[in-house]
Amino acid sequence: MEAAILREMEAFILEIGVGFAFLERQKRITVDGDDYYLDLLFYHRRLRRLVAIELKIGDFKPGDKGQMELYLRWLDKYERQKDEESPIGLILCAGKKAETVRLLDLEAVGIRVTSYWAEALSREQIERKLHEGVKLARQRLAGHTSDREPSPDGDR
Repeated sequence: MEAAILREMEAFILEIGVGFAFLERQKRITVDGDDYYLDLLFYHRRLRRLVAIELKIGDFKPGDKGQMELYLRWLDKYERQKDEESPIGLILCAGKKAETVRLLDLEAVGIRVTSYWAEALSREQIERKLHEGVKLARQRLAGHTSDREPSPDGDR
């Protein structure tokens, strides 16, 4: 279910973002023998840098900063090309508390936090998009695809 929802969110991000190139989903990062998985990895053409995106179902927590910092440092060391700028991170979460974000000084380390595109879409639009994503994910898991046209004999 999570993978199917992530596919819908990938498509949504690509719809609203200009200059983003999708690179990888669930990017495996190994540090000291431990595996970590970055939700989404993009490259932004105009900014000439990698963009790491973490999706959080709940509210932003201070520990999310440490997780993203680890991913950004790893990307900087092992993935960044010499003509690119340092990677940046975006944490998409259900909610955030302004003072917590301010005290952590996230922008100083190249991290931004936003609440499910709240600046770009109304709450109703976000809810509709998320419900559509869940519905499509369930259909795909059940073996149905909503984007196929019905055959002439009425089968899908």
